[in-house]
Amino acid sequence: MKKWLVVAAMIATTATGVAQAKEWKTVRFGIEGAYPPFSWTEADGSLKGFDVDMANALCEEMQVKCKIVPQDWDGIIPSLLARKYDGIIAAMSITEERKKKIDFTGKYALIPNKFIAKKGAGLDFDNLDGVKIGVQRATTHDKYITDNYGGKVDIVRYGSFDEAYLDLANGRIAAVLGDASALEEGVLNKPGGEAYEFAGPSLTDPKWFGEGFGIAVRKQDKDLTKKLDSAIDALRASGEYKKIAAKYFNYDVYGE
Repeated sequence: MKKWLVVAAMIATTATGVAQAKEWKTVRFGIEGAYPPFSWTEADGSLKGFDVDMANALCEEMQVKCKIVPQDWDGIIPSLLARKYDGIIAAMSITEERKKKIDFTGKYALIPNKFIAKKGAGLDFDNLDGVKIGVQRATTHDKYITDNYGGKVDIVRYGSFDEAYLDLANGRIAAVLGDASALEEGVLNKPGGEAYEFAGPSLTDPKWFGEGFGIAVRKQDKDLTKKLDSAIDALRASGEYKKIAAKYFNYDVYGE
C-alpha cells in the first residue's frame, strides 16, 4: 500500500510539474478585428492594428511563434476558455467582474472613454432621458451606461462599433459611447468626421473601466501570464512599445 502511495504521489508531482513548466512554442492570440486603431480587418481577411503589432512584438520578445485568431467580441471570452486561442489582446479592460473568469496581465494600454455625437446635437449629459445611446454589447461601456443611465436613456446595443457608427450617421441614435481612440479613428478621422465631436465627460472610473487594457489568459496558464508581463516590461524598457504606439496614437496610451 505504501509503495502504491509513493508511486501515486510521484505521478501527481510529475503531472503538476508538467503543467507548471509548460513550454510555450506557439502563442495564439484572439483579436476582434473590428475596433480600429487597435484592430481592423483588411479586404483580404488579414488583421492589422496596434493589438496585432503588439501580439507579434510580444511573441518575438518571448521567442515563440505567433498566431492571430480572428474572433467576434460576443464570443471572445468563451472561445478563450474553450482553448480556441491562448490569450486575448483586444482592447479588453481589466475589471473585477472579468477576473472572476479569467486572469489578466498588467495593463498594456490605458485610454479614456468618451461620447461622440454630431456637432450641434446639444445633448445635456445631466438629463439624457429618452435619448438613444449606442454601445457595443457586453463591453465596459455597456455596463457603465446600464448602471448609470439604465431606465432613463434608450440603450441601443450593437455587435460591433461599425454598426453603431452607421446608425449614428443615419440619425437612428444620438451618440455612441466608446474609448476615445477608437471613436477618433472610427469617426473623427474618417471622411465626413468633421461633422462629429466628442461630447460630455471623459470617463475613467476604475469601477466600470478597470485598470486599463490587459491581455486575458486562462487562470490555469499562469506561466504564460508571467511571460507576457515580462515581455510587456521588456518592450517598454527597450522603446519598442513607444515605437509601435506612435504608429497609431499621437498621445500617451500607457500612462504611468
